[in-house]
Amino acid sequence: MTSTPEHPQPLRTIAQAVRTWVERLGEVWVEAQVIELNRHRGGYAFLTLRDLTEEVSVQASCPIAVLDVAGPLSVDTTVVTRVRPRYWYKTGKLSYELLEIRPSGEGRLLAHLEQLKRMLQAEGLFDPIHKKRLPFLPRRVGVITGSDSAAERDVLENLRRRWPAVDVAVRHSLVQGPQAAAGVMAALAELDADPAVEVIIIARGGGSLEDLLPFSDEGLVRAVARAHTPVVSAIGHEPDQPILDLVADLRASTPTDAAKRVVPDANAELGHVATIRGRLDRAMARTVTIRADELAALRSRPVLRVPTGTLDLHSERLTSLRDRALRAVEGRLRSEEVALQHARQRGRALSPTSTLERGYAILLDADNRPITSTAEVDEGDGLIARLADGTMVVQVVEVEGRQDQDFDEDFEEGRFDG
Repeated sequence: MTSTPEHPQPLRTIAQAVRTWVERLGEVWVEAQVIELNRHRGGYAFLTLRDLTEEVSVQASCPIAVLDVAGPLSVDTTVVTRVRPRYWYKTGKLSYELLEIRPSGEGRLLAHLEQLKRMLQAEGLFDPIHKKRLPFLPRRVGVITGSDSAAERDVLENLRRRWPAVDVAVRHSLVQGPQAAAGVMAALAELDADPAVEVIIIARGGGSLEDLLPFSDEGLVRAVARAHTPVVSAIGHEPDQPILDLVADLRASTPTDAAKRVVPDANAELGHVATIRGRLDRAMARTVTIRADELAALRSRPVLRVPTGTLDLHSERLTSLRDRALRAVEGRLRSEEVALQHARQRGRALSPTSTLERGYAILLDADNRPITSTAEVDEGDGLIARLADGTMVVQVVEVEGRQDQDFDEDFEEGRFDG
């Protein structure tokens, strides 16, 4: 393709030639390090890849589905990816499309561990509901660690310094290499079968990802999940987190931290006991003082100072009420007696005998029937006159009628002179 200032080539021709050359390169497997990763909502991810030895980096993109198939990727992960370079004809930009991504080296291990972690999590092995509580003061502590290791010294020294009477059962095992997981599982089974062991510590110092790989072994993780005894994981340092940390009943940041979490500090507990005893003594003293004040207040009351005072008061009231009752009864009797006398007097005044005693007489005919009218007798009739002190027989000599009004007046004034 020739070109001169007099006969230049069109831009489209050059762009097409570049695209043809780039597409002729085809797909290439490339090893690089991910230094930037951004996921977009449009379904695409954009990455920056850098060469492992030179300061060379390129921008790349891929569907999120391709990223998910590769497993969890993060910045600084080394990957082997199938790349297809693309040249955009209209804009003249060169880009790289990632068709397949595979973690490489440590990244591959991390991806495998992440997949295992997701599978175990889906089974519920990490669920907090399955976590067993550690005893406050275990009778016997089981320790699984490497022989004559710094982790063993740290755990034992801190256990005995915090609680000197603690009983420790140590089981040594490989803590690195392909046989380490099986050795730890055997020691775990032995300690878990001992009924005197109330908590088990699995301890190891820090190391690389490959060094700590046995503590992410699926068999060991499942063995810890099945254990009846609470298990404390103390693997590596704070940033290290093998899968064993997720399934253990308690994760300690270091072996030293595990010892602190398993047994209490004797000196601190004695201090707590002294503090509680002091609080109890003060509370008891306050209670005694309050009760003594209440007792003194009760004793100062009149009813307790003079126990018979209330009885005397009630006795006086009873005597007063009795006297009032007697006076009321006597007054009522006198009143009734006067009324009775008045009634007797009225009765006597109205009785026939009283009338007869005043000089009056009752006249009876021959049949002992009272004579109430002059019309009932004739002259010469014999009558019976009943007086106050006896009777006598009289004869009617003369019968003379009289007005009732005059008779009543004479009766009231006592005049009966004819």
